[in-house]
Amino acid sequence: MQISELAQRTGVSVHALRHYESLGMLQPARRASGYREYTEAQRREVIFIAMSRKVGLSLKAIAEHLPSYRAGRLSIDQMVQSLRVRVAEIDAQTETLKAQRAEVISHIAWLHDQQRERTTRKKTKPWP
Repeated sequence: MQISELAQRTGVSVHALRHYESLGMLQPARRASGYREYTEAQRREVIFIAMSRKVGLSLKAIAEHLPSYRAGRLSIDQMVQSLRVRVAEIDAQTETLKAQRAEVISHIAWLHDQQRERTTRKKTKPWP
């Protein structure tokens, strides 16, 4: 199948497919005309890549798993371990965002205090 059909059948853009190829993650055959030719196995690889990206795995991590995936040696335990690592990363990011959120709320409160102080000073200022 050509790249446009692969994109349609996987929901992955042509641009992303070309990017994966440039990274060495996909290696389509070339027709005599120069057009890329993808196999059904490569369609499954693209779905594996897309699903992995959807949960936030890096292209580097996905590329590390692709040889095992292609060879049929990527076990469920290995996939679960990778997903557990991703959950830990998400948890760490969540904690960082919660801390940042608290800081933003604190800054908002401080700014409101500053605004109230200025308003109070203006009201209590003696008439010239």
